[in-house]
Amino acid sequence: MGQPHRGDEVEKPALGVGMVGYAFMGAAHSQGWRTVGRVFDLPRRPVLAAVCGRDGQAVRAMAERHGWAAAETDWRSLIARDDVDLVDICTPGDSHAEIAVAALAAGKHVLCEKPLANTVEEAEVMAAAAEAALARGQMSMVGFNYRRLPATSLARNMIAEGRLGTLRHLRVTYLQDWLVDRRFPLTWRLRKEAAGSGALGDLGAHIVDLAQYLAGEPLVGVSALTETFVRERPLPGGASSGLSAVSDGGLSAGPGTGGLGTVTVDDAALFTARFASGALASFEASRFASGRKNSLRIELNGERGSLAFDLERLNELSYHDHTEPGAHAGFRRILVTEPDHPYLDAWWPPGHGLGYEHTFVHQARDLVRAIADGRPPVPSFADGLQVQRVLAAVEESAEKNSVYTPIAV
Repeated sequence: MGQPHRGDEVEKPALGVGMVGYAFMGAAHSQGWRTVGRVFDLPRRPVLAAVCGRDGQAVRAMAERHGWAAAETDWRSLIARDDVDLVDICTPGDSHAEIAVAALAAGKHVLCEKPLANTVEEAEVMAAAAEAALARGQMSMVGFNYRRLPATSLARNMIAEGRLGTLRHLRVTYLQDWLVDRRFPLTWRLRKEAAGSGALGDLGAHIVDLAQYLAGEPLVGVSALTETFVRERPLPGGASSGLSAVSDGGLSAGPGTGGLGTVTVDDAALFTARFASGALASFEASRFASGRKNSLRIELNGERGSLAFDLERLNELSYHDHTEPGAHAGFRRILVTEPDHPYLDAWWPPGHGLGYEHTFVHQARDLVRAIADGRPPVPSFADGLQVQRVLAAVEESAEKNSVYTPIAV
């Protein structure tokens, strides 16, 4: 098993990490940075240098709990720190572009949570800044963590090897239910100026990226519907505090106490799409699917076989080999826990599964290795821009009720 060489650890150069944002996603990223060097043998040693958030007391408590050496309340101060080599952005989408561009201009590497930005225009600026920074040796990556599951990574390898043949169909759903209660407060995730979009950007960005990653090709057009089921929600503590109570989460906010505010994003998005090869796809993203907590399922059908993945069974793939005789052909389970499966040489014996949190460990591993090797990590900011263009095309199609909306390239 690929365990770290403890004797070499002190000699490895440090990689100082500074993180902006500290709630749900900040905790997940902290787990990744804190754990990765204890599991994988890395060429550089991640150091949790500083974490940043607007609430000084809350961010200091988070720093102590998750092992960050220092706390800041201004992201500009965090970027200016000499002990920060990489800036990890876990804030709402409306601040991604400003922080990322400033960090790259200051000579830092950047990891940015998905979706890359709130608009195509912001994403284009970020991608251009990342391309210019790459020439200076600075790396940038988008945090589409579901690529880092051993099962989805194995699925990508199998598809690239031709196990499915020519792709015909892809269908994917990502369903949650945390907005079903209309008393849930109006957090930043429900305001377009902060989040960009609703279920479309929050969940749809994940499944668009995963679909394109597994298929190995881009989407080129969409036809879409979106809907907002509850159009007014309680303000959490009053209009002035509704958008700033939670720095990068919102799922833990309590009941509102300050009147009602308007929801300005979608609650659900449903769209069909076409890949460059002509393969067809369908997508559904909703935060109103009662009983579904974090249900992501994707299936790909090709001329030679099919593959399916379910996040609720995240250590498994379902695979059908259509070249086998029909008398004994059918879907079979692949238990993705073997040491020759992606990422698993450093973890537990076969049969001992991993979980959601491990995607962030693998994300950190891949980024650290890319930085040390001087090679661009994936998914890049250009990949994030492509996803942003798909999301924008979905919004445009839904607004116009058009049959087909091309995606600008």
